[in-house]
Amino acid sequence: MSYNILIIDDSKTIRKVIAKTIDMAQVPIGQLFEAANGREGLEVLGREWIDLVLVDINMPVMGGVEMVESMDADGLLATVPVVIVSTEGSQTRIEELSAKGVRAYIRKPFTPEKLKQVIAEILEERNE
Repeated sequence: MSYNILIIDDSKTIRKVIAKTIDMAQVPIGQLFEAANGREGLEVLGREWIDLVLVDINMPVMGGVEMVESMDADGLLATVPVVIVSTEGSQTRIEELSAKGVRAYIRKPFTPEKLKQVIAEILEERNE
């Protein structure tokens, strides 16, 4: 089974690094989608079937927290697993986001193994 993954980060370089890491981790991909901020991410979610969202917290226009809140308020989007990929790592923020449905938190910089592990766990849970 292949998966559609949405990568949301305001840095094109980081989006490319995450995409390359997913490829190196040999995650079975149907399509990779990218967005530069939460608003663009919500637009992609509105028109594409997405199995997993990887999102940064701090972005212009709409950050990751606001995007997660919008997803949480939408019945259908609330079911899409979200993983935060960010340099920000305060325990308070992580707990706040977990309460809003975020499934995992990956701290930048990350290894391909860590990313693969988190993605595999979430997608396996989704298929159970």
